[in-house]
Amino acid sequence: MTNEITEKLNQATNGLLMMSESEYPFAVFLRSNQAQEPLTNQKLLQLTGHPPETSIETVELNYFFRNHAQEKEWYDETQKQNVPKFQSLVKTLKNNLTDIQVYRIGITNIDVYIVGKTPSGDLAGISTKVVET
Repeated sequence: MTNEITEKLNQATNGLLMMSESEYPFAVFLRSNQAQEPLTNQKLLQLTGHPPETSIETVELNYFFRNHAQEKEWYDETQKQNVPKFQSLVKTLKNNLTDIQVYRIGITNIDVYIVGKTPSGDLAGISTKVVET
C-alpha cells in the first residue's frame, strides 16, 4: 500500500519544478513506522538531518501552493501548463495522506517537506527547496 502511495507521488511530481527565485525538483520520501507519535518540529529536524536550532515554520498545504495551483494573469506559458499538474499533485497528496503539514526549514535557502501519514502508519510526502531573498 505504501509503495503504491510513493509511486503516485512520483508520478504527480514527475517533471514538475518548484518555482521561487530558483527552480528545484521534488523528491518523494518515506519514513517507515514513524507516524505512531505526533510529528514535532524537533523530530522532523532530526529525521531530515538538520541541527536542532534550525528555523522551522509550518504552513497549510493550500497556502503553500497558492501561487502554483491557481492560474494568475501574469503567468507565462510554462506556468500556465503547470497549474493542472500542481492541482493534481495537491489532490494526490490529499487523497493518499492524512494530517498533511508543510514544513519550511531554514531562512533563505529553505528546505520544504510536505509530510503526511499513510494508512499503514508511515510518514510519507515530498520535499523540495525554495529560495527567498
